[in-house]
Amino acid sequence: MPHFTPSRLAFRDNADAVDNCGSGGGADSYFGLRVASIFIILAGSMFGALFPVLAARYSKYLKVPKGVFEFAKWFGSGVIIATAFIHLLSPAVEELGSPCLPEAWSEYPYAFALCLLSIFCIFIAELIAFRWGTAVLVKIGISHDAHGHGIGAHASHGPETLERNSDFETDRVEEVGRKSSSSHSTNGLVVQKSAVLDSPVTQIIGVAILEFGVVLHSILVGLTLAVDADFKVLFVVLVFHQTFEGLGIGSRLAYMQAHLPSAYRNIAIWGALLFGITTPVGIAAGLGVRSTYNPDSATASIVSGVMDALSAGILIYTGLVELLAHEFLFSKEMQSSSNARLARCVGTMLLGCGLMALLGKWA
Repeated sequence: MPHFTPSRLAFRDNADAVDNCGSGGGADSYFGLRVASIFIILAGSMFGALFPVLAARYSKYLKVPKGVFEFAKWFGSGVIIATAFIHLLSPAVEELGSPCLPEAWSEYPYAFALCLLSIFCIFIAELIAFRWGTAVLVKIGISHDAHGHGIGAHASHGPETLERNSDFETDRVEEVGRKSSSSHSTNGLVVQKSAVLDSPVTQIIGVAILEFGVVLHSILVGLTLAVDADFKVLFVVLVFHQTFEGLGIGSRLAYMQAHLPSAYRNIAIWGALLFGITTPVGIAAGLGVRSTYNPDSATASIVSGVMDALSAGILIYTGLVELLAHEFLFSKEMQSSSNARLARCVGTMLLGCGLMALLGKWA
């Protein structure tokens, strides 16, 4: 019986992996169910993304309790954070470390480097945008504190939680040039509005960055599902995966919608619809090229790994800075909330994060 040293075993495993790196097609089993998965995942994705948006817009008619909407919001925030680390960064490390790639790819942690690049690109872009916005306000005689420490300033940029009334609506945004901060009392809390924070462009850009990262991931997920040999398990997991992720993006879209003038609010609907169709489009594309597309090939691994790493950076920045820091640490609403409500919000976020992280065991 031949004896294999660890190095020989590693060489054999690597050789076997390279043998599976060809350009041949993916799995062709369960074709009917793969086609049906387009519509099943479409329904789950659409429900997850549209529910928070429609619940906020038509709360007078749908009579959705505020607690349900709040649960979806914090649950979705946890999902976004878990998606970044478990469903994007981890696969990126695996894909860019594939033995199918040239040796140079294994000489540097490219997945982490691309994730880091993405984080700082988003940070610099927002830094420039808000310095420019603040300069414009100063030029027209409006004082603004970007960190929310001054009187009349709201806590920093990003999708912060303003106290909302029972209809989940807020006052329309003041026009730039009028008084930058206006106070109004809602359920005993005083809320300040900032022209920079509440401008339609700021709200739209913030959510667009988040959706860009999620959409890239969703397309790749759909493409993989269409050709993966272990279809049944992946399919079941992705139904929950896309529904939960839809809640995450939908809750952010609903928040943006509540802080936009009525002329801009349809953007939230379009954003939810865009998320809903991305994974089904990816599945359809994968089925169309299933005879030639191999998800284990070098080209597929590079493209998927690079996109996953960049998307991970976007979601990490959004999750940690926009969601955790600004909605908990710097939020005037949370600072005024009871300990019980704060614990409930944190617990809901941890639940969403935990369930999404658990799904990473199978997909």
